[in-house]
Amino acid sequence: MIATLVLCINSSCWHITIVYQLFRASNINPLLFVECMDLVIWIGFIVALAALLIISKWSLWVAMFSASLILAFITLPRDPFTEVYKTLIDPGVLMLGLAVTIIPIIGGIMNRSGLMDSLVNNLRIGKRPFLMLSPALVGMLPMPGGALLSAPLIEKGGKDVSDVDKVAINVWFRHALYLVYPLSTSLIVGAKIAGLDIYEAILYLIPFFGLLLIVGYIFFVRKSGAKMEYTTIFSLTGLLIPMFVILIAPVLDVIMLNTWNPEYRESSLLVAVIISLLFAIWLGKMQFKGFRTIISNMRPWKYGLIVIGMFVFLNVFVASGTPQEISELSPSKVVLCVFVAFFLGLTTGRIQLPISIIAPIYLANFVVAAMEPMAFAITYFSIFLGYLISPVHPCNTVSLEYFKVSLKDFFKSIWPATGLMAGIVLVLAIILL
Repeated sequence: MIATLVLCINSSCWHITIVYQLFRASNINPLLFVECMDLVIWIGFIVALAALLIISKWSLWVAMFSASLILAFITLPRDPFTEVYKTLIDPGVLMLGLAVTIIPIIGGIMNRSGLMDSLVNNLRIGKRPFLMLSPALVGMLPMPGGALLSAPLIEKGGKDVSDVDKVAINVWFRHALYLVYPLSTSLIVGAKIAGLDIYEAILYLIPFFGLLLIVGYIFFVRKSGAKMEYTTIFSLTGLLIPMFVILIAPVLDVIMLNTWNPEYRESSLLVAVIISLLFAIWLGKMQFKGFRTIISNMRPWKYGLIVIGMFVFLNVFVASGTPQEISELSPSKVVLCVFVAFFLGLTTGRIQLPISIIAPIYLANFVVAAMEPMAFAITYFSIFLGYLISPVHPCNTVSLEYFKVSLKDFFKSIWPATGLMAGIVLVLAIILL
């Protein structure tokens, strides 16, 4: 029996039909063949998932493509490249990848041209709102080392705040808009994988966003004084121009989506992002040399490759039969959407990777074409909470280094607030799912 199973596993990587013929010739119960194939699928999924988690520490897009090929060769040995090819020629996926490639370039231009500094310096709000809003605005557009850009703002506005709370504020509020900003790449990709319109998903995430702000304010910001000192004269133009660059893309996307009715939903997003990029170049007075430097430093193509790699993995994952195998385990919605989601966010330090794993499992397990919006919101927010405090989250690492705070003290500071949020999400999941 053991020898037969080993033969089955090894042969499956080359040609499953040969194994089946061996089973038929030896008059072994065909049910054993089915069990063997189930085992092959599980082995393929576990090996692919391990590769995904390990390689993602160095490069997420390489990890996504590598895991996809591993899973395809083990579970789809007769035709491992079909799903890869189908994804690579999908216009919707390619347009989404290109749009996500452009978004960090906009962030780089706003940073290099001083538009982001101008926005922050002209907010003219109280100290507590400044501590909450300034890192959130910097975090709206993905930039390498972005936490180091918002850390000096926290240092400036939070002179009466402890260093450990400064780290918590920088991390907590820097990522808050990931929950509701339509150009958040993790939200764009997550909603698409879950089969939802991004704006519908945002409607259900708004209460979690509000709760996050309230809890963060109570635990970290309330202790700060209320006054903020400015050394420059207020400029309405300096406030409105960068706000225009940030908001023009989502506004145009909504308008075109509802008036143009494009064949591919991603085409309106791509057009809107390109227009935002052109305005950023024009209003930021960006020269070719500076633009070339931004491209060189930011390597924006990796963001697009991550998106494409995620959909390659998703399509291979579905074709491999893995979702059906997992669905037979029948994990409850609460376990999948809260516990598994939080665990993957914590261990990977990512949002896109966990949602790309959980969403197809949910769709197969509960036999639906798209995740229910509330289920998606709970899942996304659970992942977000794990991601927020993950020790492998780069923003945490650089913030700790900047403010000279130990990881132990950081956890002491942020765990009560995160634990409260996780408890609220768990109760909501039990009641609503």
